[in-house]
Parts: sequence; C-alpha cells; structure tokens
Amino acid sequence: MPEWLVLALAMAAACAVVLVVAVIRERTAREDDDPDDTPDVIEYMTMMIGVVYAIVLGLAIAGVWEARSAAQDHVRTEAMALHEISERVRPYPAEVRERIRDDVHAYVGQVVNTEWEVMAEQGRLTERGTRLLERLRHDLTDYEPASDFEAQAYQPLLDQVTVVDQARGARADATEATMPGVVWFGLIIGAMVTIGMVFALQIRRTARELVLAGLFSALIAFLLFLVWDFDAPFSRGMDVEATPFTALFPGVTT
Repeated sequence: MPEWLVLALAMAAACAVVLVVAVIRERTAREDDDPDDTPDVIEYMTMMIGVVYAIVLGLAIAGVWEARSAAQDHVRTEAMALHEISERVRPYPAEVRERIRDDVHAYVGQVVNTEWEVMAEQGRLTERGTRLLERLRHDLTDYEPASDFEAQAYQPLLDQVTVVDQARGARADATEATMPGVVWFGLIIGAMVTIGMVFALQIRRTARELVLAGLFSALIAFLLFLVWDFDAPFSRGMDVEATPFTALFPGVTT
C-alpha cells in the first residue's frame, strides 16, 4: 500500500472517529445537559495535556529526523571514502590499481543494486557486501609498496578502508527502527487522551466545532505518521537514497 494512501486513510479515520463520537454524544446527551457549563479545571487540564503532548510529539519528530539525517551522513561518508580509495591508488602499478578499483566498483554495485533493496525489505546488510569489502581490504593490505611515493599513499588508503567499514556498520545499525515500543505506546495513548479531552469540553454539533475537532485529530494523525515514516530511514516513504554512491560512481547501476 502506498505511503500517501496510508496517510490519507489514517487522517480520514481520525476525523471520522471524532465526528462519529461527537454526533453520538450529541444525540445521547440529556435534555438538561448544558455545554456551556464546563468546569474551569477541565479547560485547564485540557490545555496542559495538549501542551505536554505537543512537547513529547515534537521531541519524537526531532529524534527520528536526527536519526534519518545521521543515516544519510553515514551513506555519504561511506561513498566518499570509497571514492578516495579509487583515486588515491594512482601511484600504484597499473595491475594493482585496476584490481583495487574493480574491488571498489564491485562493492558499490552490490550496495546500490542489491543491498539497498535488502535493507528496505529485510532490515539487514548482505553477506556478499561484507565479503567484497573484505576482499578490498585484503588487496590493499597485502600489497607491499615498492617506492616511497607508494608508501606515502599506503596508510591513508588503509585509513579510508577503516572509514568505509565504520560507515557500513553505522548503516547497518540505522536499518532498524529507532523508536522503542514503549515510546510508541506513550505517543498513541497520549493522542487518544488529547483527542478525548476535546469531548470533555462538551463541544456541540455545530459545523465550526466539528470541523475544528476533525482537523485537530487529522493533524495529530499526520504528525504520528511522520514519526512512523522517519523511524525507518531505509524502508519507508521518505527513505534515505543511494544518491552519494550513484553520483560518485555513475556506472554502477544496472
């Protein structure tokens, strides 16, 4: 199901629930029920609950957005380090240089064409990607520099491989959801309580009040959808893309 359809259904369902409850409440209200007779303490509690929930929801959105930005930074760091390896092997002999560049392109091709889809569907990296990175590391470390010029490039190349390995590990960690289940429990219960307090104010079945109540519930549904969408950086609608790899290695896509 497309992400936009999930969002539309969630917002429509939130509005429908609020409107149905408001209509049922109006029809089942007692004749002596006065909507204007709302204790001040209920209004104060409604305001405080709304403020507290807004703060918690804002922190949740900021947290998942930061995690998504960090995942994008890991991808960019990994791609840049691989590009540096491909460029810094120029002092090496042609045979060694081409072998290392082939290793880099094979690894990038695996990441872009296969591993990205596996991350989105299964939330993990591929074993072949790990083996290709190990082969790249071994080809770099096993070569013995034959001149001072090659020796000067040797250690920086090993450092770049370490950067790639660390960025790959961080990318693997980012495939998992960042929001614990208990936080989701609090967000959903908080949304129910916040919307429920609207009825504690004894809203009437006027068009203006029903529209405002529906828009308020739809807004909360939209914000919860944003948290859910950003919570998995590589597998949902606004996912992290492999653009840094394809931009630096344009020939790797199938």
